[in-house]
Amino acid sequence: MVIEAVLSIFIGLGGGLAVGGGFVAFLSVLGIVPRLTQLSKTQKYIAIYEWSVVLGALTGATASLNDLELHLTEWLLLPIGLACGMFVGMLAAALTEVLNVLPILSKRIGVQEKIVILLMAIVLGKMFGSLFHWVYFVDH
Repeated sequence: MVIEAVLSIFIGLGGGLAVGGGFVAFLSVLGIVPRLTQLSKTQKYIAIYEWSVVLGALTGATASLNDLELHLTEWLLLPIGLACGMFVGMLAAALTEVLNVLPILSKRIGVQEKIVILLMAIVLGKMFGSLFHWVYFVDH
């Protein structure tokens, strides 16, 4: 029993270090936070962005480890979900811009002149996929 506990602790710490190291490398090497502030023209708030990422990661880790349940009204969940969606969308947009994914993808598949259609297909696919998940899987 003690060996299982020690092994679980060791594996959990190792996994946490690997994921945390990857997350830090993702944010720092690619310069996601500075690029996000540059795009939104809010460079003076970069320290707030950085602390928000740190506190968000800690809060998310704590909530997932403790099976946190919030008993909120549906009307309060709407702005929270909207804010979460905006954050993920802006982070994805910053990552896409940093890596120049869309121009490279459009050149490789031969649709350079149709990049707006490609972009709209990605956006609408993500939107409908998210809506399908929330409407179908969350209530069932």
